Amino acid sequence: MRALGTLTHPTLDTETHYWSYGFIHVAGVDEVGRGPLAGPVVAAAVVFSPDIAIEGIDDSKKLTEEKREELFSPIMSKAISVGLGVVDHAMIDKINILRAAQLAMKRAIDNLNVKPEIVLADGRGFSYDLLRCENIIGGDAKVFSIAAASIIAKVHRDRMMKDLDAQYPQYGFAKHKGYATKEHLEAIRAHGLCSIHRKSFRIHHVAESA
Repeated sequence: MRALGTLTHPTLDTETHYWSYGFIHVAGVDEVGRGPLAGPVVAAAVVFSPDIAIEGIDDSKKLTEEKREELFSPIMSKAISVGLGVVDHAMIDKINILRAAQLAMKRAIDNLNVKPEIVLADGRGFSYDLLRCENIIGGDAKVFSIAAASIIAKVHRDRMMKDLDAQYPQYGFAKHKGYATKEHLEAIRAHGLCSIHRKSFRIHHVAESA
């Protein structure tokens, strides 16, 4: 794996490396939602052309919710293709969160309308069938297309949690998105678990010890 160095903001250096060797469809992929106690894990895969220019792209964790929403439409409209992958709480409980996150990434790649010659995946250990993959630790802070994927995945998951908040208003999902905040843990203690909580996460133990 090539050394990427320490970068302040994501760049197109990695994509440009592959474009220069004749790769046409370079996909960045990332997932969000490993840590929450409730709801799905969501991944996105994004393919750009070499002339892409969108100001403000960065690791979704470094951006405000308002900024992520602002960037969502430009990414969707300027990308060659965007694929989304969702794995719900039931499947997370069945196969564990690590495998569920990888499955979400595979589904996102499957939902692209082009087949990538190379997949740039955030983190480590991701592989998929016959596709060539490069795993990049901290890729969402280094690689433009991975950062864009992190934004798409985060916005999509947040919107899902806001919709779920209407079904389960007592838990405050619209605010904390299912993470183990004080408010969420207090709601679990008061109301118990709802149908979208991840039962395999030993949530009662977390709530009782908080």
